[in-house]
Amino acid sequence: MSLLALGLSHRTAEVGLLERAALDADAQVRLLSGAVSAPSVNEVAVLATCNRIEVYADVEKFHGGIADLSAELAAATGVPLEELTDHLYVHYEDRAVHHLFSVACGLDSMVVGEGQILAQIKQALAQAQARHSAGRALNDLFQQSLRVGKRAHSETRIDRAGQSLVSVGLDRIRDVVGPLDGLRALVVGAGSMSSLAATTLARAGVKELVIANRTAARARRLADTLGAGTVPYDEVDAAIAAADLVVTCTGATGTVIHAGPVAAAVRSRRDGGVTTPLAILDLAMPRDVDPAARTLDGVHLVDLERLAEDSGAGELAGDVERVGRLVGEEVAAYGAAQRAARVTPTVVALRAMAAQVVDSELARLDGRLPDLDERSRAEVAQTLHRVVEKLLHAPTVRAKQLAADPSGADYAEALRALFDLDPQAVAAIGTARPAAGPVDGVAVAGAAPAPPLSPPHSSNRDQPGTRVP
Repeated sequence: MSLLALGLSHRTAEVGLLERAALDADAQVRLLSGAVSAPSVNEVAVLATCNRIEVYADVEKFHGGIADLSAELAAATGVPLEELTDHLYVHYEDRAVHHLFSVACGLDSMVVGEGQILAQIKQALAQAQARHSAGRALNDLFQQSLRVGKRAHSETRIDRAGQSLVSVGLDRIRDVVGPLDGLRALVVGAGSMSSLAATTLARAGVKELVIANRTAARARRLADTLGAGTVPYDEVDAAIAAADLVVTCTGATGTVIHAGPVAAAVRSRRDGGVTTPLAILDLAMPRDVDPAARTLDGVHLVDLERLAEDSGAGELAGDVERVGRLVGEEVAAYGAAQRAARVTPTVVALRAMAAQVVDSELARLDGRLPDLDERSRAEVAQTLHRVVEKLLHAPTVRAKQLAADPSGADYAEALRALFDLDPQAVAAIGTARPAAGPVDGVAVAGAAPAPPLSPPHSSNRDQPGTRVP
């Protein structure tokens, strides 16, 4: 499988474009039919919600897949390709799996942890199965994404984490600075948590709201939806002095807001006659704000460490991080299972060839010893099968184990070469597809066997979050 995911969402496109690109039921069918007929596409499924349109496909070639899927998406939405291109994102192989699992867990939702996406993923798979556009590759992927999403919701409180962390954090801010309406607020970051915080602040009636993000276009898209302003990311230090409240959640790996600029902002506020503390809510993990800022006079800092001290908030503070780890573990396990499965057609072909050899030798024995009684013949046959089974057991089991490793792609080829297996026989086994099964335990009406698909295209290329060229 060479998995490709292409789409646009609230993270890359403004609301107006998402509305124009929205797909009704007929448009989704046209997109499925057009995409699965494209030269480079073997399988395809479409996930369409109010905040995202994503196409998942098993493709023969990376660039050919992008070109075909982009063209079909433009045709189905009615939005010209040249207008869509700047807003499309692409994920390939493990990155595509990671993206879908994150979506299923609610990590990529506008409100972190929302559970409605699971039903939408289930519907996307059911539709692809009904239209015969999903085969084994996408069926396995989507089924597993549903299991991962359910696991995230059952093992953590991710469905409450996003809303609760923002709510609890802002409650702690209110305890010190009072009502939020009338405050000047700066939000640093434009991801799901920052977007939720900015939306909450806008609804609370803050006097002024500005957004800063490393990617200015994302800051502008979020600001436009809220009627807010923006500030360049490299001017965040100066913008702090003009704010009464700073909320940050960037996903950066290092400190974003240092104690020095915060101290300077406090002095500037005092010089301007402002007596209320500068409030800072740090929702990032790892944290964005230097912990030393907590010790500064005139600063009220609330971060995940502080929230963890509150009754019930500690578990919520770690839920997003726990789900992130869960997704990483599940992606690794899924990749290993898929790699191991790719050696299965070779193992099946090897065992079939061995069975043919045994049958041929038994037939030869019948010709040379026609008077051999049935009991003796059965004993000879059983012995031959036992010998062959014992000889093949260790290499086939070991080949599957080794193939699960990212560097183990050559073991199936080695088996084929060592035992001189017919490539066409192996390919026939590998391309056979069973009838589309139930979606996460729910039978799909009208589901039927998918057409034979081409063998997976082997590629080591990874395109994490690549923009469409």
